[in-house]
Amino acid sequence: MTLPLKGMLLKLLAVFCFTGLSGLVRHIGTAVPAGEVVCFRAFFTIVPLLAWLAYEGELATALRTQHPLGHFFRGLTGIFAMFFMFTGLALLPLAEATAISFAMPLISVAFAALFLKEKVRLFRWSAVAVGLAGVLIILWPRFGGGDVTSTAAIGALASLTGAVLSAGAVVQIRRLTYTETTGAIVFYFALYSTLMALATAPFGWVVPDIETIAALIATGLLGGVAQILMTQSYRYADASLLAPFDYTAIIWATALGWVAFREVPGPMVLVGAAIVVGAGLVVIWRERRLGLKRSREREAATPD
Repeated sequence: MTLPLKGMLLKLLAVFCFTGLSGLVRHIGTAVPAGEVVCFRAFFTIVPLLAWLAYEGELATALRTQHPLGHFFRGLTGIFAMFFMFTGLALLPLAEATAISFAMPLISVAFAALFLKEKVRLFRWSAVAVGLAGVLIILWPRFGGGDVTSTAAIGALASLTGAVLSAGAVVQIRRLTYTETTGAIVFYFALYSTLMALATAPFGWVVPDIETIAALIATGLLGGVAQILMTQSYRYADASLLAPFDYTAIIWATALGWVAFREVPGPMVLVGAAIVVGAGLVVIWRERRLGLKRSREREAATPD
């Protein structure tokens, strides 16, 4: 097996695990408050993560940080993102919530231009605009009738808010990568998220039954395993090669939604998702082209 192929398979497995996590949240989301789900998800992510860091001999390195406050704010943004995404998963069909979440990489392009001062030219701005139009198509059935207080409308708004906050978290992560290891970023996010989510305990937490507890624990374990698989995938293949595989989540989500919940996405969701995915792939393609161009320019500028 070639190294790029190994990277692609690991990335596919990671996306599959993340979709399975979403399916579990969809299953238990109406019975367990979102804050409680976030707490279990964050805490039990630490278990496989620590085991992996110990196996890699990076445990001591991962626990060292130069920017504890940066991790705190990344955790704060991330926990609110998870809260809204999990709320959306509880109130919407799985494929629809997944399709709305695809707005995140498009919004992160805009945030990178605003907050990281990255140069984004007209081509990518156009792709972002087209992708966001696709998001509006997905949202239209929930808001077109003017009833913004329905359960589905609240779920759609929660999913979109989660995507916006996730894009903000991406910007914070990119800042942290200048000085922090991947292990530190993932570990402190899980730690801070657990502690912050615990603060929601007085606000309606429930005592779940055994089956629900197992599902809650599984969300954390799946999240940790998915994070490890994703990190490992980037060791074998370029990020630009692996990025399109994120969009396979819509395939897994549609299949899982039909098998587990008998959900079939409507035509507006399918059309909107196709537009969003297409725009996202254009952004990925453009960034890959720019990356290759910068590499050639650096090589040309390097003296023999």
